[in-house]
Amino acid sequence: MEMFFDNYIVGTFLVSLFAFLFLFILRRYNNNNNNNNDNNTRKKRFETGYSREIKTQTGAGKGECSPGNGSGDDVIIVGAGVAGAALAYTLGKDGRRVHVIERDLTEPDRIVGELLQPGGYLKLVELGLEDCVEDIDAQRVLGYALFKDGRNTKLSYPLGKFQADVSGRSFHNGRFIQRMREKAATLPNAKLEQGTVTSLLEEKGTIIGVQYKTKDGEELRAYAPLTIVCDGCFSNLRRSLCNPKVDVPSCFVGLVLENCELPFSNHGHVILADPSPILFYPISSTEVRCLVDVPGKKVPSVANGEMANHLKTVVAQQVPPELRDAFIAAVDKGNIRTMPNRSMPADPHPTPGALLMGDAFNMRHPLTGGGMTVALSDIVVLRDLLRPLHNLHDAASLTSYLESFYTLRKPVASTINTLAGALYKVFSASPDEARKEMRQACFDYLSLGGVFSTGPVALLSGLNPQPLSLVLHFFAVAIYGVGRLILPFPSFQRMWIGARLIWSASGIIFPIIKAEGVRQMFFPATVPAVYRAPPVVN
Repeated sequence: MEMFFDNYIVGTFLVSLFAFLFLFILRRYNNNNNNNNDNNTRKKRFETGYSREIKTQTGAGKGECSPGNGSGDDVIIVGAGVAGAALAYTLGKDGRRVHVIERDLTEPDRIVGELLQPGGYLKLVELGLEDCVEDIDAQRVLGYALFKDGRNTKLSYPLGKFQADVSGRSFHNGRFIQRMREKAATLPNAKLEQGTVTSLLEEKGTIIGVQYKTKDGEELRAYAPLTIVCDGCFSNLRRSLCNPKVDVPSCFVGLVLENCELPFSNHGHVILADPSPILFYPISSTEVRCLVDVPGKKVPSVANGEMANHLKTVVAQQVPPELRDAFIAAVDKGNIRTMPNRSMPADPHPTPGALLMGDAFNMRHPLTGGGMTVALSDIVVLRDLLRPLHNLHDAASLTSYLESFYTLRKPVASTINTLAGALYKVFSASPDEARKEMRQACFDYLSLGGVFSTGPVALLSGLNPQPLSLVLHFFAVAIYGVGRLILPFPSFQRMWIGARLIWSASGIIFPIIKAEGVRQMFFPATVPAVYRAPPVVN
């Protein structure tokens, strides 16, 4: 009995301590909310023409169709990547006259955008594009395998209640995009054209079309009541349509391993290496993609051999033994590619006649492979909003109505964005003891199985886009880490590390949530724009 009360007293003290810390952290972050007034200043600057990249319409010229005569297009889509091609088919299938302008219509060759989560596959089915992962040697992905310090654990997607074809898919990004472009091009009301959009055209504060240069070098203009910019992570048009706070936390170094077997077939592999994760996943029946994360904006030079030496001497020894020979062979082959990993929260300037989509609008660290899932989910939301509208020409009313898009997309987008940013920081090595404990706690928590693994994996896969569930699991990992430290015999040093662990976890997730928007993320029903009815056109 005495032991029972001793434990009760100790437990009560610890709970009170952590509750106090949690309330203190909340108060600190709430104080920062006053900075949101800056958004109104940015919007005002846009409305008064501050720092624009938009050209004002001055009249029709050669090769143009003036807005007064009407070009016959309902929507112009800038870019035909994953978001642009899928959007073109979706809106074209709904009867919209779509004009897509893409810089290069040849097959892309990228080292990212190769893993589609099960939640993204379900959106692909909803859009009628599921056949685009057929006949490209796409591989089914059933979950992840996590490796750390010689240990591993398998995390399967919770697919029990879905049909047999539902799973993740991994493939060559270019093959997938070409299949979607081909499908969009089969629609009689969808036109795909190769050209480079140089600017948006504005008339009295409304975007009325684009100016672009054809592949033959001819300068043309195209007009439509709605222009959707989907020109990717390197977009040169988004500065007029959003607040582009782009962060580059790291770079990916990409290799292709040939004719090797992954330790867990049909699974993505994440190695918690030093200083940051290494990824492996199949992209065809004979190829495995390897992505080595290198923190910072600069990577060792590929040209002078520094990168190859780094991969062989630092990275190879952390690769699972089953893959090491294939990894070294891929390095020796020399086809080493790099790409910066960008992160950019969605911070739009609602603009009459224009909308941003895809990586031009919102990016997150690609560690979790969630980019395509977010883009396809956004397209479903936009399609459903546009379906009741037969006329898109009332730009002001349309813009007010489409403001609900930014809130309705939040459950999926904010869950995947927050998880990607948080997991990258947790999975990266750190000399800080609290961060080390958090990393180990995350691995051990996921290794417990049951709800401790299926819950986080359901979030990661896009099958359960619930921001509150994400926060609960994240702090459950932190509390689990504290429990590992203070049980069975707490000490002052261990309790101090535990308190710092909670503080560190808060410092990871709260800034990401703040950037995503607390109100839209957790209380979307309180946002008035959600309840706006479609504009009525007489």
